Amino acid sequence: MSGVQTIRIPGEEGDQRLDRWLKKRFPQLTQGAVEKMCRKGELRVDGGRVKANTRIEAGQEVRIPPLPDAPPPRVETAKIPESDARMIEASVIWKDQHIIAINKPPGLPSQGGSGQGNRHVDGLSEALKFGYKEKPKLVHRLDKDTSGILLLARTDRIARLLSEAFRARTTRKIYWAAVAGVPSPRMGTVRFGLVKTGGHGRGGEGEKMVAIHPRDIASTEGAKRATTDYAVLDNLAQRVSWCALVPVTGRTHQLRAHMAELGHPIVGDGKYGGSGQENLGDGWGAQLGGEISRKLHLHARSISFVHPVTKQSVNLTAPLPDHMKRTWKTLGWYENDVPADPFEDI
Repeated sequence: MSGVQTIRIPGEEGDQRLDRWLKKRFPQLTQGAVEKMCRKGELRVDGGRVKANTRIEAGQEVRIPPLPDAPPPRVETAKIPESDARMIEASVIWKDQHIIAINKPPGLPSQGGSGQGNRHVDGLSEALKFGYKEKPKLVHRLDKDTSGILLLARTDRIARLLSEAFRARTTRKIYWAAVAGVPSPRMGTVRFGLVKTGGHGRGGEGEKMVAIHPRDIASTEGAKRATTDYAVLDNLAQRVSWCALVPVTGRTHQLRAHMAELGHPIVGDGKYGGSGQENLGDGWGAQLGGEISRKLHLHARSISFVHPVTKQSVNLTAPLPDHMKRTWKTLGWYENDVPADPFEDI
């Protein structure tokens, strides 16, 4: 058992949550233990009481009560299957000393959940150390069934800087999707708010977002403003369209819920396909034709950001996943026939 400690936050460790900082310094601490110390007033920052999610800044002093000794390090760690290690390594499309970009396959979660073990990007990132001591950290997320570009930071400092860029919306992400019908006008902005509704299962399974008209957002409990830009890049008659989507805000399931609210759900989206679609169990588009996959047709195609260290502009593009490549081929759509950023001249 240690004694009372007072630690001044170093410059490189500022701007993060108190609980996360503590657990990095003292791995033996659980989240429950941190919250208990906060409730009892034993854990203080600059002499004041705090909560576990309080953000700490460089130069502040943290008073830490006596802590239990750290347990001996575990010799054995969960080993990533060789096939999974090869898969996640093969997904890397760009890297430097600070950042790794992968093309996340559809069906692979970004982070773990119940019953998933280590088979998610965060767990498999142990295979992406490339000589570094620590595994890279996720700085944003993609839905399990959404494919495309995902950034990982190779150090805590870069993770903080990239997270700040995402919060400040100085990064630009463009998604490609195949959607039901043809949105009109062919280019526009969706501004419906979103509110989460609970699922029916024990763990909240079935949870989804419901669109709220902009005039009702302020009066709807839990509703958050959400904005999506869209542009139709190509279409097959009035049956199906190839759309570019830009999430101006970053709400859960935003693109899927917004396109469904417009009456143009994303092909393969069983959750937001809507009661008027023809194959509810498999999502809209399951009967478009024998060659059209029943998987979700939503792909994070490109990302642009200013590199936090070099200050150079970085523009990355991720190839379509196999099921979307087959759909594009069936519908006669060609990746090189459309602009990289259809919103560029607006």
